[in-house]
Amino acid sequence: MASDASTAGRYPSRIVCLTEESTETLYLLGAEERIVGISGYTLRPARARLEKPRVSAFTSAKIDKIVALQPDLVLGFSDLQADIAAELIRRGLAVHVFNHRTVAGILQMICVLGALVGASDRAQALVRDLEAKIAAAREEALAASRRPRVYFEEWDEPMICGIAWVSELIAIAGGVDCFADLAGGALAKARIIADAQEVVRRRPDVIIGSWCGKKFRPQRLSQRPGWAEVPALRCGHVYEIKSCDVLQPGPAALTDGLRQMQEIFRRWSSDPAVERSTSRSEHGQA
Repeated sequence: MASDASTAGRYPSRIVCLTEESTETLYLLGAEERIVGISGYTLRPARARLEKPRVSAFTSAKIDKIVALQPDLVLGFSDLQADIAAELIRRGLAVHVFNHRTVAGILQMICVLGALVGASDRAQALVRDLEAKIAAAREEALAASRRPRVYFEEWDEPMICGIAWVSELIAIAGGVDCFADLAGGALAKARIIADAQEVVRRRPDVIIGSWCGKKFRPQRLSQRPGWAEVPALRCGHVYEIKSCDVLQPGPAALTDGLRQMQEIFRRWSSDPAVERSTSRSEHGQA
């Protein structure tokens, strides 16, 4: 590892992580001792909240507190943290902002972060393990006789569908993203579903809610006009995956997020009510 005497000073030794996925990745790489500050939204790993001071939200940060920590690297994510990054740069700090939106981007982020801290071998090993899990999930999905149509809701007011890596994970786990045509929108505003009836028209078999840190309220879906006849609601296949497990663009999405999707799709596939409902629909019955 880069922390031994032979490599001391070659790699950052005091790192502030403005988002959860960089914190989680550094812990997985065995470089957690380098972290001197984290985001207040960090839930993975749980011990990070006990061990590290919280210095930021997502679109805001305690700049003076970060500067006082004397980090030699600050890690951020996305255009939403551009203003924070700019201010830290003006204050003389080194900042690296990741901006990935895909599964491949998550894997690349791990490799780049590993290189930044001198843990390339461990990063490559982690990526190989994640790729093996993804390959196993794809293989299982190929063997499935049916693939559910899936609506993933990232926010409710306005309704926002899943981002690209979520859409890709749905496909990997054996589903079909009802709004794959919108998933490529990097910004949330590009994934707003202006007409709630469009979900009804696309007839999802499964609905997954992950309201970006807010508790998902599945009972609210049936109160939306016309939604009572959506197959997912009619057959009871509405689920929550917590945002810390799937909406952070890091390892968790490729492990716990993917695993939960697989479990949901298995439950849907084995439900006799789904088969009866599908049969009625195919014969034009109500």
